[in-house]
Amino acid sequence: MLRQAKVFRDNQVVQERIMDSNDLERERGITILSKNTSITYKGTKINIIDTPGHSDFGGEVERVLNMVEGVLLVVDSVEGPMPQTRFVLKKALEFGHAVVVVVNKIDRPTARPEFVVNSTFELFIELNASDEQCDFQTVYASGIKGKAGLSPENLADDLGPLFEAILRCIPEPRIEKDGALQMLVSNTEYDEHKGRIAIGRLHAGELQRGMEVKVCTPDDACRVGKVSELFVYQNFSRVPVESVSAGDICAVCGMNDIMIGETIADKITGTPLPTIKVEEPTVRMSFSINTSPFVGREGKYVTSRNLRDRLYRELERNLAMKVEDGETADTFLVSGRGTLHLTILIENMRREGYEFMIGPPKVINKTVDGKLVEPYEIAAVEVPEEYMGSVVELLGKRRGQMVNMEASGPEGTTLLKYKIPTRGLIGLRNAILTASRGRAILNTIFDSYGSWAGDLSSRDQGSLVAFEDGSTTSYALLNAQERGLLFVQPGQDVYKGQIVGIHQRPGDLAINVCKKKAATNVRSNKETTVVLDEPLSYSLDDCIEFIQEDELVEVTPSSIRMCKNPKISKKK
Repeated sequence: MLRQAKVFRDNQVVQERIMDSNDLERERGITILSKNTSITYKGTKINIIDTPGHSDFGGEVERVLNMVEGVLLVVDSVEGPMPQTRFVLKKALEFGHAVVVVVNKIDRPTARPEFVVNSTFELFIELNASDEQCDFQTVYASGIKGKAGLSPENLADDLGPLFEAILRCIPEPRIEKDGALQMLVSNTEYDEHKGRIAIGRLHAGELQRGMEVKVCTPDDACRVGKVSELFVYQNFSRVPVESVSAGDICAVCGMNDIMIGETIADKITGTPLPTIKVEEPTVRMSFSINTSPFVGREGKYVTSRNLRDRLYRELERNLAMKVEDGETADTFLVSGRGTLHLTILIENMRREGYEFMIGPPKVINKTVDGKLVEPYEIAAVEVPEEYMGSVVELLGKRRGQMVNMEASGPEGTTLLKYKIPTRGLIGLRNAILTASRGRAILNTIFDSYGSWAGDLSSRDQGSLVAFEDGSTTSYALLNAQERGLLFVQPGQDVYKGQIVGIHQRPGDLAINVCKKKAATNVRSNKETTVVLDEPLSYSLDDCIEFIQEDELVEVTPSSIRMCKNPKISKKK
């Protein structure tokens, strides 16, 4: 869309997925933050906001939905609407937005556009869409070729039909051009020279540079501020302007204490707009300072004050997250929408030079009418038929109840739908990949709170724990690898209490991985060559899913280690 709207020069080199601009988004291939840009088509300015599809980043979606009038729902021409599509679509329909459905990748050989449109229509009905919303315009497109059309067989040479559909089906902004100034802040950014920048859409009136305004919230706390600079979004850059009229999205500088959800209003007659409501978090983790013997070797920020400042700074942008002080001064409880939501924060902090420890993810339960209830999710697993038995057994162990089972697609895969407690999902992804030789695809979406499902066993095997500080030797690892799978290789520094492998059996085993070969004369015969197995390499996500109640993950800029929690071990 951007290329055909002549946003770039003809000879300009453009990166793939240009909207996913930060490193983590590029590495993982997902959208994490909402970002906006604009294009001009036949004299009409179209503002476009790219939002994440994962329900873990739902806060990003909820806060930008009041800046738009309609949405483009992009679905794959083979897979149809995915479980995560539900979440974002439900939010958009609640706001009453017009929807244009784009069936993308229509040039795939196994494309089945009719099935996809029908299943999308069923999803609309399930989500209680109005009659007008159910009568959606469908556009068939191939993003990679830059073609679109109103029927799968008849594609135009460019995306013209898509642009036309946007202009035809999505209404112009509902605004009051001459009303009193109102703008809801939906996002904030920070610039070293300009300070905090507030981004939002002007609902009414006109905003001018140098104007004095009132910053207020619905509970009547107001203060006065001044607009020092004003920008609008054009193509891929911010362009300074003298004034902005209602309906456009703009960026405002000059108010350094402004927060997401506040309203910039007329100084005399302005009234606040309702703030942004975000759904409650479902998963909680404890963050604490690093207490391992290796503290401060790799990280730049290691104190509890550094950790506290960084976590509370995250709250300014990340609406769906909550931070509370823990039992001790150096522990903080961070709640989010899911483990992925929190893992992204941990990965970002790690790259900024922070060193800290995190506990296992815990699900946030509620008490309703004196009964304990816990969150349940719908898990959809696509798995080849030959591995179905082991996957079904795995989900059954974790208190999953089968909702639906159907053959999907031509490749002999089966789609299983389960209702499963969120607790049962922690660590499930790895287990399912192992059971299906890496061929299963798992998607989950929050469903509702239900009654407590009872105890769950998440891991059958214990941990191998180093019982002294030192450097690992191949001689010691040769004996150790008979006890289970190892995470360490020779010559690595370890400390007492560090988890160095997975035990074959239940229960932990303290093991010596630093033992050196005795060098007496009797044993001075020729060294035998030692053949060691390749150690397991666990990513941050894997470690968080692996650890149990009495274990911690130690996160530093250059390494991720797991260890026993000394506080819990002492109690035992």
